[in-house]
Amino acid sequence: MPQIDYFFAPMSPFCYLAGSRLEQIAAKHRATVRYIPLNAPALFPRTGGQVLADRHESRKTYRMQELRRQAAKLGMPINLSPFFFPVNPAPSAYAIIAAAKAGGGDLAGLVQAFPRAVWAEGRNIAEDEVVQDILAAHGFDPKIADKFMLDAAETYMANLEEAVARGVFGVPFYIVGDERFWGQDRLEDLDLHLSGKL
Repeated sequence: MPQIDYFFAPMSPFCYLAGSRLEQIAAKHRATVRYIPLNAPALFPRTGGQVLADRHESRKTYRMQELRRQAAKLGMPINLSPFFFPVNPAPSAYAIIAAAKAGGGDLAGLVQAFPRAVWAEGRNIAEDEVVQDILAAHGFDPKIADKFMLDAAETYMANLEEAVARGVFGVPFYIVGDERFWGQDRLEDLDLHLSGKL
C-alpha cells in the first residue's frame, strides 16, 4: 500500500485549491496519506525562495492571476484579498497535529477546512474560537490543541526540518517514495504516477 506524504500550510491558497482531490486519488489507489503541516514562510528562505512580501512585483501579480484562474477552472470560490491573511499559522497547524495524534474525527476534512476558512469564508484561523469551531465541526474535541500544545509545537518544528531534508520547497508538496510533486496542479501527475504511467 503506497503512502503519500503531504506537506502543506494551513493558510496556503494553493492548498485550499487542492480541495479533496488528494483524498480521492489516495482512495483510488488504496494509498494512505500522512498529513504534515509546516511553516511555509520559514521554509522558503531555507530552500532558495522568498516570503511573499519580499517577492518581485511581477511574481506577486502572476500569483494573483494564477489564483483567480485556477479557482475559476476548479469552480471554487476565492477571495483574492482575504482580510485575515497572512496570519499566525501555528494554532491551526497545532490543531491538525493534535487531531492526527488523537484520531477519531475527519482529519482530511479538518486539513481542508483551515485554508478554506481563510480563502473562501473570511475567518481568522489564528483565533482560538475559530480553531475550536473547525475542530468540533470535524468530530474532534475542540480543546485538543490545548491538551497537546507542547507536543504539537515540537512536531511542527520537526516537520519543517523533515521538509527541508526531503527536498520540499513549497506547498502543497506530495512525496511518494522518491517521487516529488509540487503544487495542486500536479495532482494529476501524482495520480498517473500511482497508476504506473509516470
